[in-house]
Amino acid sequence: MWTTIKSISSLLLSYGLLLLGNGMMGTLLGLRSQLEGFSTEITGFIMSGFFVGMLLGALFSVRVVAAVGHIRAFAAFASIMSVAVLAHVLHVDPATWFVLRLIAGFCMAGMIMVVESWVNERATNQTRGQVLSLYMITNYLGQALGQFMMLIGDPAQFQLFIIASMVYSFALVPLLLSTAHAPRPASPQRMKFRALIAISPVGVAGTISAGLANSSLNGMGAVFAKAVGLSVAEVSSFMASAIIGGMLIQFPIGRLSDRFDRRTVLMVTSLGSALTAIALIWAIDQSVLVFILIAAVYGGFSFTVYPLSASQVNDLSDPGQRVQIAAALLIAYGLGASLGPTVSAQAMAFYGPPGFLYFIILVNGALLAITAVRMIQRRRSSKAKTAFLPLGSVSSTSKQLYTAALESDRKAP
Repeated sequence: MWTTIKSISSLLLSYGLLLLGNGMMGTLLGLRSQLEGFSTEITGFIMSGFFVGMLLGALFSVRVVAAVGHIRAFAAFASIMSVAVLAHVLHVDPATWFVLRLIAGFCMAGMIMVVESWVNERATNQTRGQVLSLYMITNYLGQALGQFMMLIGDPAQFQLFIIASMVYSFALVPLLLSTAHAPRPASPQRMKFRALIAISPVGVAGTISAGLANSSLNGMGAVFAKAVGLSVAEVSSFMASAIIGGMLIQFPIGRLSDRFDRRTVLMVTSLGSALTAIALIWAIDQSVLVFILIAAVYGGFSFTVYPLSASQVNDLSDPGQRVQIAAALLIAYGLGASLGPTVSAQAMAFYGPPGFLYFIILVNGALLAITAVRMIQRRRSSKAKTAFLPLGSVSSTSKQLYTAALESDRKAP
């Protein structure tokens, strides 16, 4: 285990710094948008830019890497990201900020793809499961700790933007000093969306629902928390608790899904997400501690929807389709994530702060209904299950590690 950690420590450090800066920027821009007097709807529009950029990056950043190589591509993406972060304070304008977030999302997707391919090159079939677990822990911890970076400065000033830019620049150092030789990333043939739905309507619905709900929390969670009266420190704790809850509960839920019908477990998680969202509405008038603890439980349920849905699709697919399915699921998640902040912001503008949670309840209620109907229409598959693998639901991924782990599981004797 320690040998595995040592072999990828520099790569995980780069990835952790990327997620640290990303977690900080999501919360910072949500709060700063409100301080600048932007409406809730405009704030949602701005925050959705990052997820649109990540979707575009997932589709097209591979061309940049293939053209110039991993090192140059990563350096270029990190440099552009640093500039985009600083540019927010040079011109305060919603349209400009949307474009900057789109650029940041594209660069983030490209950097994650480079890190994943590099880490995947270091992993063997025997250690890939451990590597994926370490990678996901880094994912969640980086995002969670990034929330507390907000306490270093005042969101109304420019210093936090400089700190975020510095973090992205520092993320360059560990990876560029690594001696690993990354392979050229593959650009798999894309599966048609209709074919993906035919394999598992429940899995696709769950993936899109996860994109809608999780991006809403990532993009508008800080705005919601501030609107119900939390301080900056309490907003950071609220966001971090939801992320840490997702990390802690994902593995137990995953193991249950390996033993029972995944659709049943998916229904439990979607119901749990809806019920805890209702509990958060009640907790608005309770103590901050109660509010934050319920947020942790919500994150635990909500962030398991994505990996459960992906596992459900892989259970019903042919092993040879897994690379194409991974790419198609990423697009499905990105489509939901691109819409989540905008729609949840509209709900907040119409219903007030609870509208954010009304949207979460609606998304999970719809997933619950779809899953129940499909369970009635189609019995549990007799195919052997793929092993549950954790997936980071707080940011995008190129899924190179995930796909490689699935392939290793398929080829194991």
